[in-house]
Amino acid sequence: MINNETNISIDSKANDPSRLSLRLRIILAIVLIANTLDLMDSTITNIAAPSIVNDIGGGQSLIKWLGASYALAIGVLLVIGGRLGDRYGKRKMYLTGIAGFTIASAICGLAVNPTMIIAGRLIQGSFGALLIPQGVSILMATFSREQLPKAFSAFGPIMGLASICGPIVAGLIIDANIGGLHWRPMFLINISFGIIGFIAALKVLPHDKANSDEKLDIIGSLLLGLMMLGLIYGLIEGSTNGWRALPITCIIGGIVMSVAFGFRQKYAANPLIKPTLLSNKGFTSGLLMELGFFAVLNGFVYVISLFFQLILHFTPSKAAIGMTPIAIGIIISSLICRPLLTTLGRKLVALGLLTTLAGTLSLFAIISIKGATVSILIGVPAIFVLGLGMGACISSIYDIAIGDVSQEETGSASGSLSAIQQLAAAIGSAIITTIFFNVSEKSGGASAMTTCILVVAGIIVLCLGLVGLLPKTKAKEK
Repeated sequence: MINNETNISIDSKANDPSRLSLRLRIILAIVLIANTLDLMDSTITNIAAPSIVNDIGGGQSLIKWLGASYALAIGVLLVIGGRLGDRYGKRKMYLTGIAGFTIASAICGLAVNPTMIIAGRLIQGSFGALLIPQGVSILMATFSREQLPKAFSAFGPIMGLASICGPIVAGLIIDANIGGLHWRPMFLINISFGIIGFIAALKVLPHDKANSDEKLDIIGSLLLGLMMLGLIYGLIEGSTNGWRALPITCIIGGIVMSVAFGFRQKYAANPLIKPTLLSNKGFTSGLLMELGFFAVLNGFVYVISLFFQLILHFTPSKAAIGMTPIAIGIIISSLICRPLLTTLGRKLVALGLLTTLAGTLSLFAIISIKGATVSILIGVPAIFVLGLGMGACISSIYDIAIGDVSQEETGSASGSLSAIQQLAAAIGSAIITTIFFNVSEKSGGASAMTTCILVVAGIIVLCLGLVGLLPKTKAKEK
């Protein structure tokens, strides 16, 4: 009897349509390596920036550019990276992306001056934009409908773990000072992961056909890149070295490029953002909310780290541990809120924004009272609540924003939202750190932090005003 039951159990597992073979597990691991590298490298400079500046110089300008340069490059090129995968083959673009990302990581780790590391970060972001879009497309093409849920279920825990481990590992590496290299091993370690990922992808990823009919809007991408570069360079240069002719000209040029980009999207044969999407009130509201929310999210997390290290004089590892409650809150909230998305719809977005606002104002009250004497333990509850709100918004804004988008436009909408999220990170890290440093020089670190908090709270309130314009629910499963 026992043997029969055992045989039935074995047979049912073998016939399970959702079962992943060893080859499929390796493909999933290859995709996760790429996403983990991206997530960790987008967050490690939040902790490492002060140590890097102390080593190779660059001052406030380098601190602002370390995060902004990576996000700027990946945000501008993310949509076109997906199109290149369709045109030339996803396997080929994945291999190109991970090879370039690995080389760029070596450039960052071996950098001897600010120019070299910023160049490395820009190259990292550029190849990351080739690498990241291919992952989901490869899974969709390789896994069956029954296997996909099991594959995608691995993303949440692994990405959540990477978001926690990235800053903590960076802090521990810096404090350990391995071989006297200080911060450099946190970039150089990517070489090992990159080589493993490249070899595995070369041997296992399926060959796919290129699509020569896929058209690329090179002019639109160039206009978008010039727009963002002009605005962000002008903002950082002006706030750091004074509002001379160069930064003002860059900002004006960025505004002109934004107008030109808008016209290009309206009349181009293959625009990056379809004009019909921009006429969709729900999608446009979601796009604006993503821009505002992810800008303040990334900028705020960055200045919390700077406040810990530059004002409270925490070591990098202590600062990383102090920021861990944010990541834990994001993970917990994401797991709780994801199943509620279908029933609550845009109410979940409002709940996330209100929770984020509550955490933000709690932190404001604590720092207003304690100033530069605040301890980690006192700030943990507010930082944790902040993470809970962020997790709810991260889990909901994207899906709700495309709730009214037609099936034919889903790909363009998804790519646009992903690109905006990255561009928002560049904008937010530039603007919020600029406010932090400017106020800090005049009124001290505690005042700088409370000012940043009020700016963040104001943007969140504006985002709350957009909730009523969002689609009521996420798109129905097809």
